[in-house]
Amino acid sequence: MNSTAQGPLLYIRSRTLPQTTATLTAIVLVAAWAADRLQDHFSHTGRVPVLVLAPLLASAAISTSMHAYTAELDRTAVRPWWPRRLLHLLTLTVFAAGALALAVPGHPEAFGAPGMVRNVLGATGVAAGSVALIGARPSWLPMTVYGGAVYLAAPRTPGGAAAVWAWPMQPGPQGAAWVVAVAAYLAGAALLVVRGARTEPR
Repeated sequence: MNSTAQGPLLYIRSRTLPQTTATLTAIVLVAAWAADRLQDHFSHTGRVPVLVLAPLLASAAISTSMHAYTAELDRTAVRPWWPRRLLHLLTLTVFAAGALALAVPGHPEAFGAPGMVRNVLGATGVAAGSVALIGARPSWLPMTVYGGAVYLAAPRTPGGAAAVWAWPMQPGPQGAAWVVAVAAYLAGAALLVVRGARTEPR
């Protein structure tokens, strides 16, 4: 196998991308099952826990896959690594957002696909930024703590100031929630692509 083809394969193996894809697939299947069951019992608002929890799990899987087992070798590579990191992040984000949107269909006001896509973007952005700041392995913690706090503290009525600080709990059409989530994704992605994963102690 020539070096041109070997490079991407080595990257895929070193970042355990097959296992990450399998994990994301399992999250999507469980989310689809849970959303259907909850809606049957509690109407469309019953899908809110899935709307919050599934993106958290997906972002954790994506961010921890950024861990570099050969960080020293990566830093001495001839070719820059940022294009691989960018492609890695974008590919998994598109897969997770698209698959989870299909798993939880419905109108925007019914906590359907638009809200799921927004939450995947926001949660993954926070997790990606955490990879650059604290490392890939603990990168799931900040968004998990924040998401849990928001789930407990967010008001039941959407909109207002809560659309900004409690964006994971908002229905799909809330523009302010989209602004925060997209900004979080762009900032986190830029930080990760430029800096890479922070080196963690062994």
